[in-house]
Amino acid sequence: MTQPTAALIIIGNEVLSGRTQDANLKFIATRLGELGIPLREVRVIPDVPETIIATVNEIRAAFTYVFTTGGIGPTHDDITSECVARAFGVPWEVHEPSRAIMEADYARRDPPVSMNAARLRMATLPRGAEPILCSETSAPGFRMENVHVMAGVPRIMRSMFEVIAPTLQGGTPVKSRALHANGLLEGQIAEALTAVQNRFPALDIGSYPYYRAGGNGVALVAKGTDESALEAAAAEIAALIRADGKEPVEGEPPAA
Repeated sequence: MTQPTAALIIIGNEVLSGRTQDANLKFIATRLGELGIPLREVRVIPDVPETIIATVNEIRAAFTYVFTTGGIGPTHDDITSECVARAFGVPWEVHEPSRAIMEADYARRDPPVSMNAARLRMATLPRGAEPILCSETSAPGFRMENVHVMAGVPRIMRSMFEVIAPTLQGGTPVKSRALHANGLLEGQIAEALTAVQNRFPALDIGSYPYYRAGGNGVALVAKGTDESALEAAAAEIAALIRADGKEPVEGEPPAA
């Protein structure tokens, strides 16, 4: 079976300006890896209709699954939903079941909340969209073919993703082995690490310097779907750390 692939489109001027720090990428990449769907590309784009439409159409043709975050709220700059409708060439219209769910939710609140025009935007979807309903909000995300449109608010996005997850056809889960050592320097082990990567071309092997109160060093991480190759690569990485006079430690270094 061909390994499925995924791409993420992060939509929002606030991310590009630095006003908001994206907190969704790590979660999505980690969960997709667990499902055997490697995240191969990430784009961060502004709230510009032409950019959103062009990016969605380009990316959905190139990857098995596409995920977007941001731009499905009630304000004027929340334009992701209508742009996805334009990308697929379908009308953007009120989805009556979603409107009814939201209206009932608002009516139960104390005090009740009105279903005004701004909130109705969140129940307006591309024709043919399949709503993504989660426990964190009555306002839906949605799926159009292989494009999954989710909220930008992290707790809502995570809830929506877990609704989506069982519907995704994954491949072999991506696993990793990490070793680190205080005092290790990238420049000192770069040549030996390149040789390990060359011997295991199917793995992704990276080096990540860290700076901690308890000591600076480098974490060396191998990722892939072949467990035997991961074990063999980890053994070679441990050996090159020892060859530099350091003792390898399993796992990621402690948080700063």
